[in-house]
Amino acid sequence: MSASPYSGRMGEQTTGHEVTEGERRAVAALEASEIPFEVTRHGPVRSLAEAAAARGVDPSAIVKSLVVRRGDDDFLFVLVPGGRTIAWPKLRALLGVARLSMPDAGTAREVTGYERGTITPFGSLRAWPVVVDAHVPGGTVSIGAGAHGVAATVHGDDLVRALDATLADVTEPEGDA
Repeated sequence: MSASPYSGRMGEQTTGHEVTEGERRAVAALEASEIPFEVTRHGPVRSLAEAAAARGVDPSAIVKSLVVRRGDDDFLFVLVPGGRTIAWPKLRALLGVARLSMPDAGTAREVTGYERGTITPFGSLRAWPVVVDAHVPGGTVSIGAGAHGVAATVHGDDLVRALDATLADVTEPEGDA
């Protein structure tokens, strides 16, 4: 992957896809991070397996960007690999708080500039802290890039470094909750 393999100029349609403002912000932030990345575009997907197939990665390499509320006007991103879910006791212990919650869709959009299903720390309206689960580094991962059906493929180690993220074991396999 090169440092900026973004195909197509901003504002152009590429493969029948109109570039959204969210995608522009995310890609600009990825470019500014100077980490190697590739943008992948695909149609609607209904499951983790479909998203992984469309992006050409293993389901465990899909990284979900979740917005978590720590307090009034205090949010953070938690990056969770596919097939895993936040282990709330672990995350609360890491952050030293007794209570965390997931904001509603409107609040998540207000604090990130992205609607659910498109959220990414790259290009967020505010640079909230980022916690990356310990299962993310070590290989290639795919993270949302600001629009439905748009993702960036990056190395998990680069993701942690570019986001100045806290790396910690904060998830558990889905179904174990």
